[in-house]
Amino acid sequence: MENPLLEYNFNTFAETPPFERIQTEHFVPALEKWIDQARTELEAITNQEDAPTFENTVEALEKSGKNVGRVASIFFNLHGANTNDEMQKLAQEISPKLTAWQNEVVMNEKLFQRIHQVHENPKDTWDAERRELLRRTYLGFKKNGALLNDADKEQLKSINQRLAEISLKFAQNVLTVTQNYTLNITDEQDLSGLPEDVVSEAKEVAVQKGMEGWVFTLQAPSYLAFMKFADKRELREKLYKANAAKAFEGDEYDNTANVRELVKLRAERAKLLGYDSFADMVLEDRMAGSTEAVMDFLEDLRNHAADKAIEELKELQELAKADGVEEIQSWDHAYYAEKLKSKLFALDDEILKPYFPIESVLKGAFDIVEKLFGLRFVETYEINVYHPDVKSFLVKNENDELTGILYTDFYPRDGKRNGAWKTSYRDNYYDGDDKQIPLISIVCNFTKPTETKPALLTFNEVTTLFHELGHAIHALLADNKYSSLAGTNVLWDFVELPSQFFENYCYTDRGLKMISSHYKTGESLPAELVEKLRDFKQFLQGYQTLRQLGFALLDMHYHTGGLSQDEDIEAFESKVLSTVRLYPHTPKTAISPAFSHIFQGGYAAGYYSYKWAEVLDADAFAYFEEKDIFDQDTAQKYRTLLSSGGTVLPMELYENFRGRKPTSQALLKRAGLMKNLNQ
Repeated sequence: MENPLLEYNFNTFAETPPFERIQTEHFVPALEKWIDQARTELEAITNQEDAPTFENTVEALEKSGKNVGRVASIFFNLHGANTNDEMQKLAQEISPKLTAWQNEVVMNEKLFQRIHQVHENPKDTWDAERRELLRRTYLGFKKNGALLNDADKEQLKSINQRLAEISLKFAQNVLTVTQNYTLNITDEQDLSGLPEDVVSEAKEVAVQKGMEGWVFTLQAPSYLAFMKFADKRELREKLYKANAAKAFEGDEYDNTANVRELVKLRAERAKLLGYDSFADMVLEDRMAGSTEAVMDFLEDLRNHAADKAIEELKELQELAKADGVEEIQSWDHAYYAEKLKSKLFALDDEILKPYFPIESVLKGAFDIVEKLFGLRFVETYEINVYHPDVKSFLVKNENDELTGILYTDFYPRDGKRNGAWKTSYRDNYYDGDDKQIPLISIVCNFTKPTETKPALLTFNEVTTLFHELGHAIHALLADNKYSSLAGTNVLWDFVELPSQFFENYCYTDRGLKMISSHYKTGESLPAELVEKLRDFKQFLQGYQTLRQLGFALLDMHYHTGGLSQDEDIEAFESKVLSTVRLYPHTPKTAISPAFSHIFQGGYAAGYYSYKWAEVLDADAFAYFEEKDIFDQDTAQKYRTLLSSGGTVLPMELYENFRGRKPTSQALLKRAGLMKNLNQ
């Protein structure tokens, strides 16, 4: 059987994945072959007679198993963006194989002894990149049980295996219930308040599903539009409760037991490795450094945001009372927030969306990147893509040299999980003197084009595109010898700085002029709307801050032992969120069973990093604003920060860029949360 995944370089341009040739049945044979090859490479490292050195042990390990990682990245990226029943079933076979192989590496006693010897005998001549690779490698082995006895190592293997299985099951349950739910409307009066393009999209979804009338789903564009604009309150309530009870309905897709087991096993794993909690283990290698520092950080933000959030809620309640709603509920928030936004700013999505066709936004975003860093994006049709919606771009630097490949995948579909993310098919590294360019993808779920209109983005979707492109730029500017230190492979609470920093350009005069172009007239966003958008940046920031803090607090309480044995998940959430909740709790709903960031993604004990990075991004952008948002000297300093990846510890990188440590004043000022402007 011809299997393109068995080819070392895929025989493609820049070794891009040959998606059109890949079949589901190719993955397991390819992984098995490349794991066998990696095992041979591992044996060569551990069995050599030469004394351990950085080159023959740490660097050799870094270079080994590249094809295992490459095939795994293709599989799991497709599993998230373009899956089907066959792939979901296959994931349950592949995940244990990869976990078993990872255990084989990190629990190899002979290998660790060699690494330990190198770790204990550092050389003054090593550069920062070597020192950081050694530090991370050693810490990785330690956190994977290298210092444990044989019995504890076996227990850790069992825990790792089970964690991989449950995390995968959690993700598949969330995807399944998201795809299965439909709100089918057959009475046209029930569409009152919904914009024309939202109705058109709902009609198309109904046709695709072979249903009458209009269909709304739990996919983000459909769900959010309905919650913002649908006048019929009981239907908003119905859709809200369906979304808030995802994977929490007591059926075969209920994730409650999975949440409980994931938390329990993570805690056991941490204690086995000598840590008081899973959070303590994670935060050992973060900018924040400790659970105490994170909790103090979250409490400080809560103190600044709470009073403002209560004031905001009162404004929404006044609007709701005019409609006869005596007590505003969670399913009313987006609807009355949209009304308040229109009242205060005369600024709603239907006014803004015509100015943001996706092609104009993407071109403008690319132009901003070029002005800052000299990168150009050239669309190509010569590279395989995995779905007709996907586009690919050659990324060239100021010397017209190819420096990376970018894939974009913007529209929702069955088989694609919710949300937006940046991912990698290969991170930058050097093979001798040859630079292996990064292959990067951004995946989103934006409003689709209709038969009569192009894809017109809400402003939230515009900032989401900038966010994910910010991550991509971090990866595309990478210039690192080792892929595990390249691009976004930085300490977790630093990873959101580049993405959130880039969003700031969406609120500037020049940035908005570059990304907006009315799909009928070509006009850029009028000056009065630009000013309103800037003012809008402080809109409901008290509420938004408390909402984000709620997610972060849940995460930290789960991973510091806050969930007692057999404690009800719904009751646990209610207790944890009591200091940040503004709306009454809706019975039989819970966040945790669909909280993919911490139970599927990599944000466990790290969700706080979104707000942490906001402090960094506001402080960094304020530095640009002191001079000019396209100032080349400042951009060059920032480029150095980005291209360094994880080779230097983040605080040192940031201080080199900014000339000092970050402060929260720029964020509090930007969000309108500064209680004392002189503080």
